[in-house]
Amino acid sequence: MKKVKDAEYEEKETVEEKEDDEEIYIPRRGRPRTVVQEEPKKEDKRDYGVISQMNRNNDHDDAIIAVIVTLVICLLAAGLFYTFYLKDRLNNTEPTTKIEKDVTITDKGIADAVEKVYDAVVVVETFVKEQAYGSGTGFVFKVEGDKAYIMTNHHVVANSTNFKVTFTNNKKVEATLVGSDEYSEIAVLSVNKDDIISVAEIGKSSEMRIGDTTFAVGAPIDSDLYSWSVTRGILSGKNRLVEVSSSTGRGSFILEVLQTDTAINSGNSGGPLCNSNGEVIGITNMKLASSTIEGMAFAVPIDDAVDYAASIISGKGIERPYLGVALSDTSYSNNRRSNSSSWWFFDFGNQEEVKTGVFVQTVEKGSAAEKAGIQVGDNIKKINDTEVSDVSHFKYELYKYNIGDKIKITVERDGKEQVLEAKLASNIQTN
Repeated sequence: MKKVKDAEYEEKETVEEKEDDEEIYIPRRGRPRTVVQEEPKKEDKRDYGVISQMNRNNDHDDAIIAVIVTLVICLLAAGLFYTFYLKDRLNNTEPTTKIEKDVTITDKGIADAVEKVYDAVVVVETFVKEQAYGSGTGFVFKVEGDKAYIMTNHHVVANSTNFKVTFTNNKKVEATLVGSDEYSEIAVLSVNKDDIISVAEIGKSSEMRIGDTTFAVGAPIDSDLYSWSVTRGILSGKNRLVEVSSSTGRGSFILEVLQTDTAINSGNSGGPLCNSNGEVIGITNMKLASSTIEGMAFAVPIDDAVDYAASIISGKGIERPYLGVALSDTSYSNNRRSNSSSWWFFDFGNQEEVKTGVFVQTVEKGSAAEKAGIQVGDNIKKINDTEVSDVSHFKYELYKYNIGDKIKITVERDGKEQVLEAKLASNIQTN
């Protein structure tokens, strides 16, 4: 370092030398400052225009490379897919057969079908000595001469003396009970043909298939509020056997009915169950009601109902084969045998507990049963080749036969089975 001489002041500080050893004289006008010697800038001889063009070329090359790499990856993936999946399926020569049934479902509602039957439906009111007793539903199904006939359920009219029906135009008229039958659950009323609005079209219950659309028209719960309500469902089953309690205190009996999930409520009884064409295929008569049961209602098949109704209208009534015995279920008999205050007047002996068949309580004098040799205390096991489980089932099997038919009855007596033959008589004939 060299001393720096100032032209006006004393020598004050040192400074760094330049490379060419020249002394730098700095005039001092104020406080001292340090001067740093800088290296001279070197001239940048690069061509920036060329560099920019090179960068653009590099970006273009990178894009091309990216496209090529992507294409290679796609081709590789396609090759793997073909090798491990598609190739096996294309080369599979084992035929695969899938059988399907073409089904076309076009649901535009059932309004047209409802209109066909709607005005044929009536509300049935029953009276005992002019006092309101009950109500249900019915429908006009036939016109003959100057009369129109209305079909409903036996239990709707049972124990009543007077009847009125109301049409959809709110016209109310007196109706006459032509007749009814408990075991078929059919009753027929008549009115003047000039009072009716429409006649229902009768279909074929035998032609219905499980799953077919069904609907009901009736007066559920309160006929003043809900008359001519329409509910819809499907046919859930056919040939169902349901045990029904007698409304006249005659025990119970079995009905063969259609099953549907169409909503049926109290007051719907006697109303029509229809198909999707608006034809009546059943007469609604009951449902299973429980907190654990939903959507199980039943209807008398119209094929049977029309036949029974024709017999009622003809005045001949409905005759069924008659055996001439009073019966009890074996389970009930077993319980009663141990009761010393029982109303039984005979001794079943010391037989072991019986679980099938029915016991004979009484045998009517001169009846078909007496002529066949059936005795009090016999346990009836079979009618022909069909075993009977209880009294309701016995009636159901017996009523399959006609008056005058001969049937074989298997009974157990004193621990031994024997087969007896009975010729069935009319239920109004005992000798």
